Amino acid sequence: NSFVTRTNTCGELRSAHVGQEVTLYGWIQYQRQGLFLVLRDFQGLTQIVIPQDEAHAHVKKLLSNAPVESVVRVTGIVTPRPPGQENPKMPTGDIEVKAETAEILNSCKKLPFEIKDFIKKSEALRMQYRYLDLRSFQLQHNLRLRSQIVMRMREYLCNLHGFVDVETPTLFKRTPGGAKEFLVPSREAGKFYSLPQSPQQFKQLLMVGGLDRYFQVARCYRDEGSRPDRQPEFTQIDIEMSFVDQAGIQRLIEGLLQYSWPEKRGSITTPFPSMTYEEALANYGTDKPDTRFGMKIVDIGDFLRRSDIQFVQDALSYPRGTVKAICIPQGVRYLKNKDLESLKESAKSRFNQEIMEIICRPDGSLKSLLTKFLGEKQQSELIQALNMQVDDVVLLAAGEHKQVCSALGSLRLESVDLLEATGLVLRDPTAFHFLWVVDFPLFLPKEENPTELESAHHPFTAAHPSDTSLLYSDPTKVRSQHYDLVLNGNEVGGGSIRIHSAEQQRFVLEKVLKEDSEVLSHLLEALEFGAPPHGGIALGLDRLISLIVDAPSIRDVIAFPKSFRGRDLMANAPDYVTPEELEPYHIQVSWPLAEKEAKKN
Repeated sequence: NSFVTRTNTCGELRSAHVGQEVTLYGWIQYQRQGLFLVLRDFQGLTQIVIPQDEAHAHVKKLLSNAPVESVVRVTGIVTPRPPGQENPKMPTGDIEVKAETAEILNSCKKLPFEIKDFIKKSEALRMQYRYLDLRSFQLQHNLRLRSQIVMRMREYLCNLHGFVDVETPTLFKRTPGGAKEFLVPSREAGKFYSLPQSPQQFKQLLMVGGLDRYFQVARCYRDEGSRPDRQPEFTQIDIEMSFVDQAGIQRLIEGLLQYSWPEKRGSITTPFPSMTYEEALANYGTDKPDTRFGMKIVDIGDFLRRSDIQFVQDALSYPRGTVKAICIPQGVRYLKNKDLESLKESAKSRFNQEIMEIICRPDGSLKSLLTKFLGEKQQSELIQALNMQVDDVVLLAAGEHKQVCSALGSLRLESVDLLEATGLVLRDPTAFHFLWVVDFPLFLPKEENPTELESAHHPFTAAHPSDTSLLYSDPTKVRSQHYDLVLNGNEVGGGSIRIHSAEQQRFVLEKVLKEDSEVLSHLLEALEFGAPPHGGIALGLDRLISLIVDAPSIRDVIAFPKSFRGRDLMANAPDYVTPEELEPYHIQVSWPLAEKEAKKN
């Protein structure tokens, strides 16, 4: 209550305040028959008794006629609620305030939706009236918790470990590789700035500059178009250190999260478990495994190698051919035939992968197209290998290793969604399973042209010390010093040890990635002036907070997010500008094309 004219907030009055005169400010949440109203502010609710005597007739008229969500000032006396009328669900439920004077500070017009968390509102409407949506308890809670966590992170990094908080520029130049960047026109004809997708180059240059330990709550930008749970602008906890190795960065982040973790979410145990990229792909079919539940991928290639099943033999004849399966516990009992068909269709449409099902009958025998190729002993061994119980369903895939693993990894997640939709709880919503994924490949074949390579992380990532020589002879086999932090199947952070040799950085850009190194001449030159070994990481703050508060979308932890299509529905941005405004930037718009886009939107 410092610096303001209220005496108390609406969430702090208790029995100890009985008899005191208080002045409260807030929004009318609810009003009942001119007898009482509930006043709300950022901290809570207080019941206000509207006076019924003639002497206070003007107060009664004022408060009885005020629309819901009007802003009012009320001065009155704190009194105990009548016996039997206490509300144990409200922290202020033992008291009420008898209004003596009141003032309507701002009346509210008819609302587009009710300000209640349990009222279903379309997301487009919530975004259009975001300032009203922000009044809801849940968004207030999310943003305040976010603020507290960021403050604790600052304390840990700056006060306890000597990091320097540095703001880096937002107007920069294009970076090769990675996500698409937003362009900003300049007054120099044909020249554009770009908005950085991360402060990557700047933080490396700060290490060259001898700052030793840098961090920033950084705004980042990516022009990724319509992606359901991504934002064109987002926030990272960005970190870089000199003279550090992978283990040092990992211990720092574990300590940071432990220090800033909200008490109400329980404690987190460190060190976090670690898994290689190859292990994650083989066992979970993804580089961001959700380890809260089992249903791991099982390799049954060796077991089926002895069989006469043609499609299995065909698959195993390829260089990286494999046969793998996942077991859906109690699948017969909880999944319908149409669910199994949709799972098979999903694998076919998304991964071009055929799936075969095996069902364990009540008598312990197997129902599958495979069984006619397997003797009783082999069937029994298969049940044992997959740890099958009665009513379990196994989904089997054969083919190229990565394709099979990716398809089964996706089906593993789809299956658990289907099982949980029936009421089963397989992923504890209160559990937080952190995991480091390490030893990623340094380069991957480009999707559009598999003969060319692109960086799996970014072009500044250093090779694994054991694989440095392969960089020059067989770059496809090089592992990187890139590490991802995964929480409950979501990537919440990623970083690497960087290349600090100008010669090696130039080789990676020009010879391996076939990029024009001139774009990065400033960084390459900096690396020639005694650049220290260095590494860092960035935590995705929006994603991390959304997982902590169990929000359905990252939009629920951002004050003013963009829509699914990257639009600001409240201010209607982006918007058209006039030819006169564009003239200084030497740009002309093809208006017919713009009009087509407008119609499409």
